[in-house]
Amino acid sequence: MTDVDLNLLTALNALLAEGSVAGAARRLGLSASAMSRTLARLREATGDALLVRAGRDMVLTPRATALREHVPSLIREAQAALQPAKSRLDLADLERTFSIRANEGFVELFSARLMAAVTAQAPHVCLRFLLKPGKDVRALREGAIDLEIGVLGDSGPEIHLQALFRDHFIGVVRQGHPLLQSPITPERYAACRHVVVSRHGRSHGPVDEALAALGLSRRVMAVVPGFRAALAIASSSDLVALVTYSFFGAARGAFPASELQSFALPVDTGTITISQMWHPRFQTDAAHRWLRERVRETFGA
Repeated sequence: MTDVDLNLLTALNALLAEGSVAGAARRLGLSASAMSRTLARLREATGDALLVRAGRDMVLTPRATALREHVPSLIREAQAALQPAKSRLDLADLERTFSIRANEGFVELFSARLMAAVTAQAPHVCLRFLLKPGKDVRALREGAIDLEIGVLGDSGPEIHLQALFRDHFIGVVRQGHPLLQSPITPERYAACRHVVVSRHGRSHGPVDEALAALGLSRRVMAVVPGFRAALAIASSSDLVALVTYSFFGAARGAFPASELQSFALPVDTGTITISQMWHPRFQTDAAHRWLRERVRETFGA
């Protein structure tokens, strides 16, 4: 639109409302000659005379009469488009579907709590939970998802993120497991049989690297896609499960108290930071900002 001056809409609106060059000039605080030049530009742009002489007065052409009904709304729409969005959000009437991508543990343990927090304020909002196939940022960039929750991967420099909490790995075994009978050393831990969690079927992870630094290795007997499956196997066998502290704390209610016992790992695997991530297109969106606040509160609780 290099050949269109949208400022002409304001002048056109004044001319159509006043029906004269002098009246339009007074309304806009311009001189009569400046307004006459603007009318000439409008005539050239529209291909219509717009105002024509009728004795001592001027009258609108049919084209100008038709435009008079539409120009004011065009100006209001242009002003609304070029102003910051209204910050007020009517949650009671908000109808929107948010797509949230997270791992199985989050969906299983935190989705109900988040859903309750959301629907308490916005009963017409729908949350669509999607499992993470990996740490690919394309879904955020392409707008396929609104929010991603998990450990930061190769997200790209433009992705916004907010840390929600820090977590770490722990070991879990059934009550009465031989490993619990004496102090848990790296050697005794490595000598056990293990069940590990991996969405991609990998059996090697941070624990194996820490053990390798001590000249040790463990024997992995099972690889499962989710933490709950790992706990179920550990509760009914001698396999040692590796899960996050947060998941075990939230999930142990699903298992009898006598079945499982957690312990600190005898090697250091460091901490992991769980964050929520979103694309800049949603940074100032009021509804999206409200959702992010509910997510932060849910994890904070």
